Amino acid sequence: MQHDKVIWDIINHGQCSFKSKMAKDTVFCRNEYNITGLCNRNSCPLANSRYATIREEKGVCYLYMKTVERAHTPKNLWEKVKLNDNYQKALAQIDEHLQYGPRYQLHKNKQRLTKIHQYLIRMRKLQLKVQPKLVAIHKKIERREARREVKANAAARLTQTIESELLARLKSGTYGDIYNFPQREYDSVVDKAQAQYEKENPEENSEEDEEESVQETEAEAETGGAGDVEFVVGDFESDDEDDMEDIGSMQFGSTAADTAAMAERRKRRRAKKQAGGVAKKPTLVVEYEEEHEYEEERASR
Repeated sequence: MQHDKVIWDIINHGQCSFKSKMAKDTVFCRNEYNITGLCNRNSCPLANSRYATIREEKGVCYLYMKTVERAHTPKNLWEKVKLNDNYQKALAQIDEHLQYGPRYQLHKNKQRLTKIHQYLIRMRKLQLKVQPKLVAIHKKIERREARREVKANAAARLTQTIESELLARLKSGTYGDIYNFPQREYDSVVDKAQAQYEKENPEENSEEDEEESVQETEAEAETGGAGDVEFVVGDFESDDEDDMEDIGSMQFGSTAADTAAMAERRKRRRAKKQAGGVAKKPTLVVEYEEEHEYEEERASR
């Protein structure tokens, strides 16, 4: 048999699974059908045989009502009524269904309906605004990446240790003239040592560069002689005996300046002859090669 006062005495002074003490004088109720969320005699859904509350499900408000006539069937204990989306019509529905109930529950249900409509309006406004996207953080992946980073740092320090050890062995001559080190680390150590030496001795580097430039100049002077050049003179137009004398006076190994001077003299004479109306003579081609000259010298000996 339903007896509200006995149930409340047991809940208030005994154990209740929905009771939650957050402060010294404030006790909250976690029951989903509680109107106010407070643990007191008028708001307790277990200690009131006639009770009503409002709940929101996916943006729709419902009125839940409990009567003592359905207490023997817990499955059908609560009657569910859908409220209108319009605030004024929803209030009229509450007045209609709770007109014979306690005034306290009628007032609190109206307050609860007001609060639910207010936060639904705020939800709709927030959906229209641009919101930052929340991205989930995978703790397992983060831990795995952290471990890989630690291993990579350890490998980098290992490479530096190998380089320092190679440099120490090279300086101390541990293995004499025989080395079997990793090629990449060995090359990096040698390059660093060379760069350090050049940085510490800039004067010696400048002297070496000057010596190399002098040697290159001497080599070019030696290879630029008459013995390594094959000189060919061709397509000479002989206009008179002066041209023939110039061509005959050319010897193997003549410089470019001599050739240019002879060509300039020939042009001036050709221009002078053409101005006087003298006809051109047949083209004479003379070629000098090193091999022919050498053979003639051998034959004369």
